[in-house]
Formats: sequence, C-alpha cells, structure tokens
Amino acid sequence: MNLLRTKSVEQSIKDTEEPGHRLRRDLSALDLVVFGIGVIVGTGIFVLTGQVAKDKAGPAVALSFIFAAVVCALAALCYAEFASTVPVAGSAYTFSYATLGEFPAWIIGWDLILELALGAAVVSVGWSGYFASLLDSAGLHLPAAILNPPGSHGGVVNVPAIALVLVVTGLLVLGVKISSRVNAVVVVVKVSVVLLVIVAGLFFVKGENYHPFIPPSEPNPSVKGAAAPLMQVIFGITPVSYGWLGIFAAIAIVFFAYIGFDIVATAAEEARRPQRDLPIGLIGSLVITALLYAAVSTVVAGMQNYKKLSDAAPLADAFKAVGHSAFATIIDVGAVVGLIAVVLILLLGQSRVFFAMSRDGLLPPWLSVIHPRFGTPWLSTVIMGGIVAVLAGFIPLAKLAELVNIGTLFAFLLVSVGVLILRRTRPDLPRAFRTPLVPVIPILSVLGCLFVMINLPLETWYRFLAWMAIGSIIYFAYGRHHSRVGLAAAASGRS
Repeated sequence: MNLLRTKSVEQSIKDTEEPGHRLRRDLSALDLVVFGIGVIVGTGIFVLTGQVAKDKAGPAVALSFIFAAVVCALAALCYAEFASTVPVAGSAYTFSYATLGEFPAWIIGWDLILELALGAAVVSVGWSGYFASLLDSAGLHLPAAILNPPGSHGGVVNVPAIALVLVVTGLLVLGVKISSRVNAVVVVVKVSVVLLVIVAGLFFVKGENYHPFIPPSEPNPSVKGAAAPLMQVIFGITPVSYGWLGIFAAIAIVFFAYIGFDIVATAAEEARRPQRDLPIGLIGSLVITALLYAAVSTVVAGMQNYKKLSDAAPLADAFKAVGHSAFATIIDVGAVVGLIAVVLILLLGQSRVFFAMSRDGLLPPWLSVIHPRFGTPWLSTVIMGGIVAVLAGFIPLAKLAELVNIGTLFAFLLVSVGVLILRRTRPDLPRAFRTPLVPVIPILSVLGCLFVMINLPLETWYRFLAWMAIGSIIYFAYGRHHSRVGLAAAASGRS
C-alpha cells in the first residue's frame, strides 16, 4: 500500500461541498486577524515574560520574542500560500496530504492533535491561577484541593480549569460566528490591558534595570541530563543561563507564545473569501502580536530587576513592586478574560483537524458529523473538549509546554517543505498569495525551525518520538485501511 499517495488539491476542495460535511462560511478577514490575536496574546505576555527573563535571557528577553517571531513569520509566509491555494480545514495536515503524502499527513495531523490539546490544557491551568488570584483580591479564597491537580500543593482536581474548558466547548458547538463574537470582545479587553501595561509602565522604567542588557553566562547545574537542550548535549556544552546561549534557550520557550497563529489556517473552510482573507489573517495577527510582545517584555524588564520578576504573574507583580496595586488588579482581570480566548481558539483548531482527518477516512467517520442546526463538527468538539478538561483538571502540565512547542515547529517545518514540493509538482495551481523569494524563504523557515527545535530539552524529544510512535500504530491499524483516497484508488484499479 502506497504510504505516500497524495490527495489532490481539487479533491480536497470538492470534499468541502459534500452534504453533511459542509461548514458555514461566516468569517471575514477581520474575524481571522482577531482570531489570530486572540490566541497569540495570552500565556506569552501574561506568564512567560517573567519566567524566561528571570531564568534564561535577562533584560534581553525582548530579543528572544523577536527571534521567535522571525521564525514564525517565515513559516507564516509559507502557510499563507498554502491556505490561499488549498482553503480546506485541517491546516498543516491538509497541506501535507496534498504534497508529501498520506502517511506524512497522518503524522502531522497526529502531531497537531497533541499540540492543540496540550496547548489548551496548559492555558486553562494558567487561567485557573489568575482566576484564583483575582478571587483572593476580592476576599474569596478557594481551597487548594480544587485548584491544583493531584500531588501538587495539596490538590485533588483543578475545578476552575475544567469548568473553563467545558464552557468554551459549549460555545464552539453553538457555532463559529458566536465564538468569533465572544473572541472579539475578549481580544478588545486584553489588548487594552496590554497597551495599558506598555504606556503606564514606561513611567516606572529605570535605566539600571537594563544593565547589563545581555547578562554574562552563568553555569546552570540544575539543568542536566535529559533536561538539557539537545544542542548543548550534541556539542557537549555545559548548560548555562543568560548570555547568547540563554537567549537561544529562551527562544525555545517563548515560542509557545506564538503557537496558534496557524489556527487561522484551520478555519479555511469557514472564511468567506479564503484566498484573500487567510493571508491577511495569518500575517496580520503575527505582526501585531510580535510588536506587542517586544514592547511589553522591554517595559516589564525595565520596571523591575530581571532576577526579581515573578514567574506566575510578572506583569501584575511588576506594578505591585512599584506601588501600584490598582494596575495589578486590572491586569489580573485582563489575564482572566484574555486567556479564555486562547483556550477557545486552540479547541477550535483541534476540532477542525479531527474533522478533516475523519472526513478523509483516517479516523472514524462519526467524528466529522456536522450538527444540523449549528453547522459545527459537534461530536469531535465535545470529545476533545472532554479530553482537554481531564488533562487540565488532573495532570500537572508545566513541562508539557515544551512538548507543544516541538509539535508546532515540526508542523511549520513540513509546511515549508510542502511549499517547495507543490511549486514543482503543481505550478499550474492558482495562488492568490505567493510566498516571496522561493526557495530562500522556505529554506530559511526550515533552518529556523530546526534551530529552535534543537534548543528544546532532550526529554522533550523522547516524549515527542513516543507520541509519534503511538500515532504510527493507529495509522497502520485503522487509518490506512479506511482511507478514502486508498479505497478510491483500489476501486479504480479493480474497475
């Protein structure tokens, strides 16, 4: 059986018009930009800024955000060409099916399931912490037993995280337009809070907090063995914090801040004019958020010495440190509201990948059933919402953010390679958006992704390979025998 059989672009587009598998085209270019901003402006700004400045990069954390954005921008240019040429749900999975073949497409789809499910769970847990902090400020104290997973600070189950996931899942079942309206309101709130941090924070910046901007490298004996970055293991470098190696290590972490811009591509079938709107949504959301991240991280590093920044709530705690708790409360509210949108859009992308894989026969067909009233893939949405709720409620997920990153980078890498392949194999396809400077941009994108990947810990690579092995078993046990492309080829051969 041919593991590299491809599904033609024409067939992928034709499948979107099948009765029972047709999604509603309700999203405009503005909706897509807002979706992108909604998912990107979240954990990176509200949590990671302080963690990576304190432990990895120092005041130069802004450089880590910028370098990570450059890698994402190179991939975004490749995504934009694919999304405008193959405007079909599934994002990198669908693109890979049209270029690299069925088994690579399955692997990338399986990878996206990991990325989006774990991403949603991690953000839900982060939201729960901000929610509890906000309640504490109001004099309402939730017991640790319902705030933490088993074995963590006396926890039994993270109830707020579970409740958030279930509410968001319900919204997604009701329809993508309702979800986009909720997201738009949330984005306005959190972008306003981010701008407040930038403008108000400038008044409390102290020049001495930027000195030295790139602190000298320090040995980090706590990072050893499988926890050390792959690059440092390969070259026998002693793990360090700060310096340029610290900045590079920080890139691999803050990359998590940008995951989700590719979710704009998963909504391709729900865009009104996908050939025009998808490139705008992808590139527009990334540019806006990269500028916000660079500005916020620079301001916060100037407000407080990088070694004193908070791991859990760096923005709010920086304002508390300069004696302005009122600003801190506003930031807590913005984080609580803002992270809702991140969970919503990650779950949206997750359900669309499931939907696309099911429609192709690689997963059971009932996962692609469309709700007759709401026009959404409701079964896959409910199932994945339940799984993510369990992950968020019962499993400590701090280490798994790195696993989300490696999955995202792998997807970016394959899409970049796919652009080169499709340019050669199907030069006749109409392309509303063309990646500039081909093959330079795709090659730089591949190299950039590989560079960030080798800065991830060795243990992350072990977990990633284990997940890929499980996916391969499922494909050979079910997917290859039920593939619609394979069954059609077999039928054609018999006839």
